[in-house]
Amino acid sequence: MVEVRPLALDGVFEIIPKKFGDDRGFFSETYNAASLREAGIDLVFVQDNHSYSAAQGVLRGLHYQLPPFAQDKLVRVVKGAIYDVAVDIRRSSPTFGNWVGLEISAAKWNQILVPAGFAHGFVTLVPDTEVVYKVTAPYSQPHDRNISYNDADIGIDWPLDLASVQLSAKDRAAPAFAGADVFP
Repeated sequence: MVEVRPLALDGVFEIIPKKFGDDRGFFSETYNAASLREAGIDLVFVQDNHSYSAAQGVLRGLHYQLPPFAQDKLVRVVKGAIYDVAVDIRRSSPTFGNWVGLEISAAKWNQILVPAGFAHGFVTLVPDTEVVYKVTAPYSQPHDRNISYNDADIGIDWPLDLASVQLSAKDRAAPAFAGADVFP
């Protein structure tokens, strides 16, 4: 009951749950552990998070947690649309420093799986956007890290004018990729 599409970086997937609709509305299993396990994704999620962004151009990221609290994330949009980005921060990976981006939206009914070892961020493409995501480890402030969303060494091609994005104080002060704590 789910379609799993690999993206350009190993371990990052677009996931599209089946949606059944009629004149009353629709029904969808947005998460089914057995279906994902059949597709080769066997994760135990321990926490759900929900964010709301009032404006277009709210940028959150690039966030991650270090081991032993590293998080796999299954991200979906319940209202609105985002451009979602995963950056490989595994120093031993052949794609270290590479990124992949994907539009995730309520209309497309798609999701992205961002594995541990990747920094994650998104920007809202429309106002009033709500994002819900599952994680495989709880939040741990001592392990929480971020990297600058506009780091030239990564070179993310965000689909909005970066001069107009809204950032948290944490994201405005994020370190450069070259000086960030990353995975071995």
